[in-house]
This record gives sequence, structure tokens and C-alpha cells, in this order.
Amino acid sequence: MSKWYEKTLEEKSNIIYSRIRLARNWDEYVFPSRLDEEGSRELVDGLKDGLKEIPYPYYALENMQQAEKKALRERRILNRCAVEKTYAQGLYLSEDESESILLGADDHIRMQFLAPGLCLEKLWQKADAADDRINEHFPYAYDEKYGYLTSFPTNMGTGLRASVVLHLPSLSMGKKFHGLTSEMSRFGATVRSVYGDENENYGALYEVSNQKTLGMTEKEILDMVAKVALQLTAQEEQMRKLALDKNR
Repeated sequence: MSKWYEKTLEEKSNIIYSRIRLARNWDEYVFPSRLDEEGSRELVDGLKDGLKEIPYPYYALENMQQAEKKALRERRILNRCAVEKTYAQGLYLSEDESESILLGADDHIRMQFLAPGLCLEKLWQKADAADDRINEHFPYAYDEKYGYLTSFPTNMGTGLRASVVLHLPSLSMGKKFHGLTSEMSRFGATVRSVYGDENENYGALYEVSNQKTLGMTEKEILDMVAKVALQLTAQEEQMRKLALDKNR
């Protein structure tokens, strides 16, 4: 089976792919950073026992080679914590790598859904359904005021991180680009380079994501990220047209 990132979309666009990530924690355990080796093993085994119906292959990350974990990080499946942690961790990963459930890394459960193009709403529907199924087996750490409780305060509330990766070669060469991306924070969005830093971003790939997860509904987050992504896309197209007209 081909991977999700090997698929080619028919429409021409500088929107590369969309991602939905949900962070959740089982209310019977403290956050993973507070668990020792025995506690981590107990947590992951308990989660695995309750998630037997998940149709994806399961991988015990503590037994995986470091090079393979780093490759998974490059493909946006794992983060730094999951790669560096030596205690028990689990990963359910679909064959095309578009859907994954990570157990025992930053948070007890991290669900992720990826697809080419702009399709946040479609991915959110998948994530929401998976979230409901998991919640039937495991009560989440939740507060009436602060929403879902997570290891990082920036993920509290909905626990939702929606992001879209864009290719902005023309727009990013402009002198006003950094000011433009900073302006997006007024809408609650963060624009950051995927590879490299602000001074040297390899491939001109930029990720647009929500800055906050607290005080916004899931729909508001999805709509905001999509709106900013489309605005940057439109400006990139305009810059390409201007460059072509001036330097044909």
C-alpha cells in the first residue's frame, strides 16, 4: 500500500497536507513525565488492553531501533519526546501512515490524522469518531473550566492541534513576509518553518496551526486555520503572478 504522502492530488495547489492531532490523558494516572519505568509499563499495557479493536499494527517503541524512530519523526509520526524516551511506549500506525495513536509519550494518548491537500474538516470527523471510541474505554482527565488536561498548558482546552503545511517560495522571499506571518497571530494562528528556522527555511515549507486550544471550539479552530492557510495561498499565487509578469 502506498503512503499517504505518495498520493498525487489532481488540483494544482501550494497546500501540501493537513494534520489533526488530539491530546488526551487517562484520569487514573499522572502525566507520563511523572511516571517511572514501572508506571509507564503499567499505563501502556492498560491502554493496549482496552484498545484491542483498533485495526492498525501495534509497535512497542522501546524495542524499536533508534534510526527507525528518527525516520518516523521525519515523517511527522513521532515527536522528539517519543524518539528520546526509553520507557514503555506504544504506537498504533495504519499501513499508509495517515492515522496513528501514540501511547505514553508527552500525553497518555495522542491521536493523529494526516492527508494531502486542505481537508481539516474531513480529518476532524475521523479524529472525533476515534476520540469517542477511546473515551468509551478510558475516562479522560477533564476540568469544567479548563477542558481536557494535558502535559503542556498550551494544549489544554480542546486538546486539538490543527495544521496545514504550505509551499511558499515566492511569498517567503519578500521583505514583508516575517511581518505578515507575525500578523497572523492576531487571528490566533502560528506560522512557522517546517525545516530550518526563520533565517534559512529549507524547501520554503511553512506550517500554519492554531495558537490556542483553550477558549475556542473545535470548529472555530478548524475554520481559523483554514482561513489563514487560504489567505497565504492566495498571496503566494499573487506573488508568483507578479514575478512571472515582471520576469517572463
